[in-house]
Amino acid sequence: MSDPTPLDDEKIQRILRGITVPPQPQIIVDIHMEQAMPNPDINRIGKLISHDVGLAGTILKVVNSSLFGLKNRITSIEQAVRILGLQTIIRITEGLSIKGEMDDETIIAMGGFWDSAMDIASVSATIARNIGYQSPDKAYCLGLFHNCGVPLLMRAHADYPDIMRESYSHPGERVIDTENRKLKTNHAVVGYFVAKSWSLPPDLCEVIAEHHSSEDIFRESTRATYDGGKKTLLAILKMAEHICGLHSTLGGQAEDHEWNAICHDLLAYVGLSDLDFDDMAARLEHLGVNSQDTFHD
Repeated sequence: MSDPTPLDDEKIQRILRGITVPPQPQIIVDIHMEQAMPNPDINRIGKLISHDVGLAGTILKVVNSSLFGLKNRITSIEQAVRILGLQTIIRITEGLSIKGEMDDETIIAMGGFWDSAMDIASVSATIARNIGYQSPDKAYCLGLFHNCGVPLLMRAHADYPDIMRESYSHPGERVIDTENRKLKTNHAVVGYFVAKSWSLPPDLCEVIAEHHSSEDIFRESTRATYDGGKKTLLAILKMAEHICGLHSTLGGQAEDHEWNAICHDLLAYVGLSDLDFDDMAARLEHLGVNSQDTFHD
């Protein structure tokens, strides 16, 4: 699905049948409204975030982690906005907010999923800096947000964990092909509509839609025809997924069939050798990723 935008309302309703897309959280609406002002008030944005104690605490934990390499500990959201910049804080807020829109039952049932999302976000931001990508905050948001369709499908379909494990088990097929056959939709396209309805940047929305169609995207023959910025974001995400063992934690598989199909072309695109990638993955071990905690129903 290279361009989901032209879908008409009837097709969208079919894709989302039985699935409730959570509304954009009010805090993000308020932040975007302030951001649109001629002179955005950083202090007001900090106060908006601080009103959500759980979100504010998580943001401070993220910005004080080794990800951002800050010399002094940040103690307030206002300080974080000044030091990291408004866009970085907005991206982190968007990514973290998806969990807050799930019901308690779904959150508890998918405890390992949220841990995995945080790992992938952290690793994505680190990889972005390592390869010289200019917006690690965007990579972080993508890592957190890209599988947001998974909990929505789980909430709508009791057998979705089994479908997910089956979808990761077939070499030579896209992960989303099994979902398309059994559900007439898939988590990538559902995630796209959530991201679009929350007004995430178009390139993030499109990468979310396409993140399981990467074999075609990284083929040598398509290198000049696919947007370079999106392709780099997608490469960062797929490297992070592999390093974090998503094929195991989400798909219950010992072998990462998707990575095996794309790794040669993907690493060539970002200018890394196999040894470079292995070294980078080894350096990321201190983040505690690839814990092999599996996703259960």
